[in-house]
Amino acid sequence: MPTDSSDAERGIADKIPNPPPAGSSVLAPPTEMPSIPVMAAFGFAQLALFLALLGPVMVSMGIKLISLVGEDEAPQATGLVLGVGAIAAIAANPVFGYISDRTTGPWGRRRPWMIIGIVGLAVALLVIALGNSVFVLVIGWFVAQIFSNAAFSAYLATIADQIPPRRHASISGYVNIAQNLGILASTYVATLLETNMLALFMVPAVIGVVGVSVYAIVLPDKPLMVKPPRMGARALIHMFWVNPRKHPDFAWVLLSRLLFLVGLFMFTTFRLFWMQDRVGLDLSAATRAVATGVTIYTIALLGTTLFAGIIADRFNRRKAPVFISTMISAVGTVFLIGVDTVAGFYVVEAVLGVAYGIYFSTDFALVLAVLPDQSNPAKDLGVFNIANAVPQSLAPLIGALMLEVGSGGQNYTMLLSVATAMVFLGAMAIVPIKSVR
Repeated sequence: MPTDSSDAERGIADKIPNPPPAGSSVLAPPTEMPSIPVMAAFGFAQLALFLALLGPVMVSMGIKLISLVGEDEAPQATGLVLGVGAIAAIAANPVFGYISDRTTGPWGRRRPWMIIGIVGLAVALLVIALGNSVFVLVIGWFVAQIFSNAAFSAYLATIADQIPPRRHASISGYVNIAQNLGILASTYVATLLETNMLALFMVPAVIGVVGVSVYAIVLPDKPLMVKPPRMGARALIHMFWVNPRKHPDFAWVLLSRLLFLVGLFMFTTFRLFWMQDRVGLDLSAATRAVATGVTIYTIALLGTTLFAGIIADRFNRRKAPVFISTMISAVGTVFLIGVDTVAGFYVVEAVLGVAYGIYFSTDFALVLAVLPDQSNPAKDLGVFNIANAVPQSLAPLIGALMLEVGSGGQNYTMLLSVATAMVFLGAMAIVPIKSVR
């Protein structure tokens, strides 16, 4: 690993402002890594949160809607539920990020919102599990997105709060591993609990509550000692805005992430239905195949994530790994157009796993390097996370429309073609970035 004196560590660190004066409403950036127990709780919280949050996105919501509306109507219903619900995340993430940055009191800035958010998410998942109509699922998922983004925006800000800038790429890889283990676990939970709707949603919800709560308890969340000025109308607008002319690199990174994730979610949202329609599997076999595919993807991802993050930190490179991995993802996505076997699906999952391992090991470090305000990261991370939230809304809606193009059944060729184009454009958006290598 790089040492404190190495040139490779300076890229992001040089951007950090000097420590603020005593009594300031701004906290100084960290210089030392947190303790091992805190880091272990940090990783488990990410795994648990994504198990609870992305289980419905990956598999569970599809299973629930098949039980309500049948296999023929389930893809479009899934697009509606996930698309409308994700609109809440567009507003919730920057709002709660901004509020978290300004929160005072002995509990710290991040801890209260992580607890409130994860408990609210669990309640919303209970409503979804017990719901008996598409309307109830739309409302339930909308509320789930509000609370999950309250938790996630605060959780994500703890990286900037707790981790020295020189370690951001390697920690990005650590976060990615935990996140994808959560996704993997969600697919196996769906395989085991496919016929028990209450357990299908509530087992991940309980794990999410436990994981995030443990991290919130052990987190050394320094309280903000000085209450920030009152927020006016202009500040409310500012929550959703970073001037792209003043901060063009931040804007390009945001656009790249948005395009990349639209392409990613356009496939993963409809993957279960694609297995049934294109490969010809029944629901149980499709659920098992998705779980196996995600396992292969995760193994490939684990084989590249930490290694890529360490290399990126060693040579202080952010742009090149993100660009290369995004291009590989575009190639993998276009290959799916010709796949009609389970074996072919597994091969593509391996390719995508390698690509995403490289991407997510360095992408968040790139984000942190171009934040407009390094001393109050949660607000800008909240704005950036619009690029995480918008694809969850756009991809299901666009995907559902693409499936309707033409006649003769669901048009997965059109869906995958558009997804490939989105990922490719996401790679191109990395090129104009100038402040980071």
